[in-house]
Formats: sequence, C-alpha cells, structure tokens
Amino acid sequence: MAVIFPRWTNLIPLGLAVAGPVVLGTVVFAVWYWNSPSFLEVGYSPAQPVPFSHKLHAGDLGLDCRYCHNTVERGAAAAVPPTATCMNCHTKVQTESPKLAKIRESWETGKAVEWVRVHMLPDYAFFNHSVHVAAGIGCSSCHGRVDQMAVVSQVEPLSMSWCLDCHRNPAPHVRPANVAVTDMAWEVGSGTAAKARGDGRDLVPPEHCSGCHR
Repeated sequence: MAVIFPRWTNLIPLGLAVAGPVVLGTVVFAVWYWNSPSFLEVGYSPAQPVPFSHKLHAGDLGLDCRYCHNTVERGAAAAVPPTATCMNCHTKVQTESPKLAKIRESWETGKAVEWVRVHMLPDYAFFNHSVHVAAGIGCSSCHGRVDQMAVVSQVEPLSMSWCLDCHRNPAPHVRPANVAVTDMAWEVGSGTAAKARGDGRDLVPPEHCSGCHR
C-alpha cells in the first residue's frame, strides 16, 4: 500500500502536546497583562481644553486641593471646579493670557469648560471620596504627586486588586489626625495605626463584594 502521509507527521500529536500548553500560557499572559489597568490606564494623560498646571497651582503657589475640588470632604465625587472658581483669581491675574481664552469665554457665556476626566471607574464600581478622606487617606495615595505634574496623569491602576490590597491592610496609608490629607509630601508607610481621623475608631474597610458593587 502506498504511503499517504510522510513519516514525520507522526510527530504532530507530540508537537501539539508540547507546544499547546506553551502557546495557551502565552496567550493567557498576554491577555492578562496587556489588557490590565496597569498597562492600559497607568500613564493616561489626556490633553485638556485649557493647559491647567497642577504643578504651578498646587505646587508652586501652594493652593489646597479642596479649594478647587470642594466637595471631596462631603460628597462621593471630587467636584470639577466651575469657571467661577478660576475667575476668583483670573479677574486680576493673567487677565489677557491667550491660554485662558476658553476660561474667559466660559465666564462670559455661561457655558462650562469641557474638561477631560483623567481618573475613571466603571459604572458598576462605587467609590466615595468623603469616606476615604474622613478615614485619613490622602490625595496622593491614589492620585500621586499632582503638585509636581504640569499635566495630570494616572499613576495607579485603580483596579479591584489594587483597592483590595489597601482595604486588607490600610494602616500604611492612614495619616495621623494632625496631618492634612492634602499634604502631598506625606509618604505612604509613615502612618502609625489604622485609626479613623479624630474619633479613634478602628478602620475596617469592606472586603466583600457589596462594599464596592452596590
């Protein structure tokens, strides 16, 4: 009888058995890593309609974060400042700067500046800024040293595992009661105990699903 397939084809099943797990493992790793928040979101730094420099305002001038993001201590979201907040200063400072043309236009027309959001969580994840601020978690713990950023970028993945790492061991991130949450120079790890600011209660961040998915 004539040979239909060459002898080397007998090695195909063995090759598949050896190469299959390697290829599968490579594909799983590629999907896990290159589609993770650490790869896709860290470093995100969108261009804004107005070149606002946090380095200048929060760093060089020393403006407190809460002057602009004035709901961070009492609301779930850290409000984007309205044009009126900008104009508190810029009716007197840099009044003719071409970089602020859209701010002046917004002030005159009443139409809000369309700022581009940098830090975004999916709709199915619940996060409350006021709870974290009240517990003594500072701005820089999640947002990094924005006082050194001319253009704000995302420095943490904001992934579920990243959040859970802090919820399981909040002590290194909790600031003493006398340290402002907006102190950008405070270093993670210098906290002394996982105590809520001021009232002495133990911090017990939720680790169950409904803590963040409500």
